[in-house]
Amino acid sequence: MDLRAEAVRLFQAAVAAADPAGALRRAFLAHPAPAPSQGGAYIVIAVGKAAVPMAEAALDMLTGAPVRALVVTNYENARPLAGATVMAAGHPVPDENGAAAGAAVADLLQSAGEQDRVIALISGGGSALLPAPAKGLTLADKVAVNRLLLANGFEITEINLIRQQLSRLKGGGMLRLAAPAPVTGYILSDVIGDDLRAIASGPTVAPLGTKGDARRLLQRRGLWADLPVAVRAHLDTPEDAQANVPKARNHLIGSNRASLAAAAAACGAGARIVNDRLVGDVAAAAAEILAAAATSGPCLIFGGETTVTLRGTGKGGRNQELALRVAMTMPDLGRPLVFLSGGTDGRDGPTDAAGGIVDGGTLARIRKAGGDPAALLADNDSHRALGLAGDLLITGATGTNVADVQILLLGPLQQG
Repeated sequence: MDLRAEAVRLFQAAVAAADPAGALRRAFLAHPAPAPSQGGAYIVIAVGKAAVPMAEAALDMLTGAPVRALVVTNYENARPLAGATVMAAGHPVPDENGAAAGAAVADLLQSAGEQDRVIALISGGGSALLPAPAKGLTLADKVAVNRLLLANGFEITEINLIRQQLSRLKGGGMLRLAAPAPVTGYILSDVIGDDLRAIASGPTVAPLGTKGDARRLLQRRGLWADLPVAVRAHLDTPEDAQANVPKARNHLIGSNRASLAAAAAACGAGARIVNDRLVGDVAAAAAEILAAAATSGPCLIFGGETTVTLRGTGKGGRNQELALRVAMTMPDLGRPLVFLSGGTDGRDGPTDAAGGIVDGGTLARIRKAGGDPAALLADNDSHRALGLAGDLLITGATGTNVADVQILLLGPLQQG
């Protein structure tokens, strides 16, 4: 068996299990959207990397009342959609188009009356795509904070705790703006553990914490002085009415764990989900993966969302760096070994790759192409390293996002 092709096949099975349109159709059957009262309309707000297919499925299923739909997604996944306004914005770094989209979403929500029914379709990426700065802050302030968090190894829940305190829409902001219209949320999770408060920074649920929590986290990590002055001032002001969040009906429709199960089923006998919460620094994650390789097999599956601390000026992402680190410390087990790490959205960091797929020959191929694997890793240049080896995993935008999937395949023991 070609282990590299098999790893890609299993990754594709994981991505297919997170198909947003299919997941939403199943959720609508189990939890139908409430109908507007007389004279009312459905107001559909779809936000995230899976926003377009989720909105398309919803528009097909919502009948009996007018529908007003606004869709915000990343540039790679944007396409025209009949019956909806589609806006594209920057991810992972917010941009001016995202600020315009955030303003449009706020305006549409504020137009809702108690006779209307707001349908919120939320998927991963929604946080960066909808920068709606709190009073006194600018988009530049939010971009600076976002870059600081991404460069310093903050986990997604920590990032979203801070983002919520700087936004009009996050941490239940959609609910406050929509009131008195009731809100029903259908949520595709890209967060390990599926905490609804963390997915897209929780626009339809209460926040993860308070301004004080965000301030103490930043101070504990030694980054308080690096924040823009306006952000420090905002986080130092007394708490506002963040706790007064109207209730919503929220339904989880897909997750990383479901995708891992699909990959395991596609692998068949011998498959094992080793860790469905692979988080933290990529170096520790690589060590955990290779320790598992030495004790079990032949098909090991992991899922989660690791972090990278930037120390160089190269280009890459957490999945590419994880793959490169595994390649650099891959043990000789006397059998072929292939490791794949990929983002289910098809994009890893600011690159065109979803991740990487490496084997025992990766380092030799990098060197043959003129690269120094250790130097490239030290410069956080995993994209170039894996490109030299021909080991980039490139899928294109998938239209979904349920965090990352890692697959480790071991072949038969070699004789002699």
